[in-house]
Amino acid sequence: MSRLNLDDFSELIERPDSGTRRDAEERRERLSVPPGALGRLDELGEWLAAAQGAVPVRPVERPKLVLFAGDHGVAALDVSGRPAGAAHVLVRRVLDGASPAAVLARRAGVPVRVVDAGLDCDPALLPDDVVRRRVRRGSGRIDVADALTAEEAERAVRLGVAVADEEADSGTDLVVLGDLSVGGTTVAATLIAALCGTDASVVTGRGGAGIDDLAWMRKCAAVRDALRRARPVLGDQLALLAAVGGADFAAMTGFLLQSAVRRMPVILDGVVSAACALVAQRAAFRAPDWWLAGQVSGEPAQAKALDRMALNPLLDHGVTVGEGTGALLALPLVQAAAALAAELPVRPDQPEPQDAGGTGGMD
Repeated sequence: MSRLNLDDFSELIERPDSGTRRDAEERRERLSVPPGALGRLDELGEWLAAAQGAVPVRPVERPKLVLFAGDHGVAALDVSGRPAGAAHVLVRRVLDGASPAAVLARRAGVPVRVVDAGLDCDPALLPDDVVRRRVRRGSGRIDVADALTAEEAERAVRLGVAVADEEADSGTDLVVLGDLSVGGTTVAATLIAALCGTDASVVTGRGGAGIDDLAWMRKCAAVRDALRRARPVLGDQLALLAAVGGADFAAMTGFLLQSAVRRMPVILDGVVSAACALVAQRAAFRAPDWWLAGQVSGEPAQAKALDRMALNPLLDHGVTVGEGTGALLALPLVQAAAALAAELPVRPDQPEPQDAGGTGGMD
């Protein structure tokens, strides 16, 4: 197997169809509802049309919640509101339908897929379809050691690529992406600080589980020390994921890149998916055109990353629980935009053109 180079994705990813987007914009001008009256829903409908290459836009009928799971060695420093090695408990709650994301997914009829990339637990605690492709058990403590070996980082990215291919091949038409991790916000803050050139205190938040001031200071120190290890490998995104990422981060990065290759739109959730998206953007600058930011998580690192990628979150409801919850809340908004763009009638004096259907060329 040849060594993976994330930069190769740049040649494989094309932008959504700009010709189709122009067709969608022109159709919007002919609708019975005045231009601008639907606010950002118009923009979302046009984005979906370009992603699908279709005018009118098709409804989003087969979304999937995909959650990558992993434990992080840095959690041993007591930087999280949850005990180290407890991510499998989060996974079990999702599988049992007892987490906020599971409740929302069930109500919306959205299937849930959990992928264990690096949980630190006995595989027998969880179903085989969750754990069977685990890259390693937990990750190294990124303030003093690499999270992964180079080989493990490559395996994790390839896992994410394979999951994206499986979803695209099965007909998934939009992915809601989230994580199930303990210590993940510390890793995310490190990656974003490294890629944005900022200090630890600027990007360190209090995580979805919440931490007190002393834990926040420990978290800042861990990010600071991990940054010293990250900076020498900034030119190699795979090496960066090995040094200060984790198996779940590497898998999610591969998933995001391959989803863009397969023209499958993705709604990002919180700071972990934002960090992986930022790594993916460094490898393939067109990739963010296939993603939406679902919500503001309250993590300062997420705001930094989304600003760097020019992604404007759809919602700001103060939801910090993570696990794909905020992105799931944004899904009905995206589905509503598709329905309005497709089903609102044109004005009687503006009949549909005979050749409508998104035949514009690629960028």
